[in-house]
Amino acid sequence: MLEGNRVSRISVRGFAVASATAVTAVGSVVGVASGSTAQNNDAEATATGMTLLADIPAGQQAQVQTASLTQQADAQAIAADVSAKKDAEEAARKAAAETAIAKKEQAEKAAEEAKKRAEEEKERASREAARETTTFAVQSSYTVAQIQAMARQMVPSGQWQCFSNIVDHESSWNYKAVNPSSGAYGLFQALPGSKMSSVGADWQTNPATQIKWGLNYMDSRYGSPCEAWSFWQANHWY
Repeated sequence: MLEGNRVSRISVRGFAVASATAVTAVGSVVGVASGSTAQNNDAEATATGMTLLADIPAGQQAQVQTASLTQQADAQAIAADVSAKKDAEEAARKAAAETAIAKKEQAEKAAEEAKKRAEEEKERASREAARETTTFAVQSSYTVAQIQAMARQMVPSGQWQCFSNIVDHESSWNYKAVNPSSGAYGLFQALPGSKMSSVGADWQTNPATQIKWGLNYMDSRYGSPCEAWSFWQANHWY
């Protein structure tokens, strides 16, 4: 009879413990069993309570274990959410920093390009002003050396070789050169040659007039003699 009472008491207490710990970890069951009641019961009662876990029926133990696993999964999910949020914030900060750097680089590049265009425009204006103010004594004829000396005074030093290359290929520095098939004329083989009259009526006999026209043409159409030469190399005309 005593043994029967012990089994019944253990079963009842085991069910109570299992029910009380269905939403907590297995370790918490011991706390429940030895919590507030441990303060009023003696050491034997506490020891008895701590043995209840081993005596809980298998089905109820499964419930307790399931609750423990659920709690662990929830804790892991919370930790994963915190980690994901931290990673997202870090990624956002990194993206913002990269965007700021890219915008800064674009602004710097735009400023450099604007500065370069302003300098090129200033140089072009200076060349045009120099061509307008440069005068040479009119002669009945000119040597290649004289024509080249004129050109050197009118063409920027950094553009000289490109300019010279074009004239070499177009006319070999013959300011009276005429293409027999097309009628193109002068140092730059202008077609028609009369278009050079836009800078001087003496375009047929004055190489300085032709040089002024040629520089204006290269600058306005290509941006510079070197750009014109690059086009010539690719197409064999300009």
